[in-house]
Amino acid sequence: ELADMIAHTRRFGIPLIGVASREGSTLLRQADVALLLPQAPEACGTGIVPTSSTTMTLALGDALAVSLMEHRAFTPQDFRKFHPGGKLGAQLSKVSDLMHSGDQIPLVPLETPMADVLVTMSQKGFGVVGVTGTDGALAGIITDGDLRRNMDGLLARNAAEVMTKDPKTVRPDVLAEEAVHQMEARKITCLFVVDTEVSRDAVGIINIHDCLRAGVV
Repeated sequence: ELADMIAHTRRFGIPLIGVASREGSTLLRQADVALLLPQAPEACGTGIVPTSSTTMTLALGDALAVSLMEHRAFTPQDFRKFHPGGKLGAQLSKVSDLMHSGDQIPLVPLETPMADVLVTMSQKGFGVVGVTGTDGALAGIITDGDLRRNMDGLLARNAAEVMTKDPKTVRPDVLAEEAVHQMEARKITCLFVVDTEVSRDAVGIINIHDCLRAGVV
């Protein structure tokens, strides 16, 4: 099978890198770049089953791959571009890849009556509601804990009176794995996503269960 492969590379001018432990082998004689492995006894009891030689070949292949990655300044983002699926691709997902946006974001203005806040919280299904200020920026958040703390006369109040100010947020360009760590550390299930720390306009919301289903961690 090597003869056919070598002939194919010669016919189409494809550079050939050969790896072998025999200097006079057909592969190394035909290769543009010959990588000669040292002679070493095989580890098996018979001395003929490829063991030591396959381990050396694997180590050399890894070394070449790592060197090429460094030469090309290969980044985790490049890796995700060529390997979007599977566990490794999921671990490189960004918040923007998994967040809910647009009409899915549970947001209400400051003056919204709590009766309407409860409706929004129920309809959106995240268990939280973000409260926006007059400039449209995220001013606060209302969770089930805020509801319990303000149960007395709750329906007579508005969102501004019940919300917790300056909620924890995350940027869309942050790795989703980091967002999961933040949620786990704070024992919460959602984080609002803001475009910058300056404007704090809510552009999405990320849920820890979506991250876990995607295989982020």
